[in-house]
Amino acid sequence: MPVIEDDSAEKRKLKLKRLLQSPTSFYMDVKHPGCFNIVTVFSHTQAVVLCDKCNVVICQPTGGKTRITEGCSFRKKQVEKNA
Repeated sequence: MPVIEDDSAEKRKLKLKRLLQSPTSFYMDVKHPGCFNIVTVFSHTQAVVLCDKCNVVICQPTGGKTRITEGCSFRKKQVEKNA
């Protein structure tokens, strides 16, 4: 089994060309700074995401990864494995 020496080069590869195939998308919790409401968003959303409480735009689609509105913070959700 080959050993991966440079992990950063492996992460830059296309998801199908990696040694271990893995998706590049993820779910994330986005926190709106005005009302501190947390919304779960997919990293490659195809629709505008609004805050549930104050109806302010949190994320906008770009054709690839979503663009988070300035001032909003996010964190990746942990992946649950069912094995």
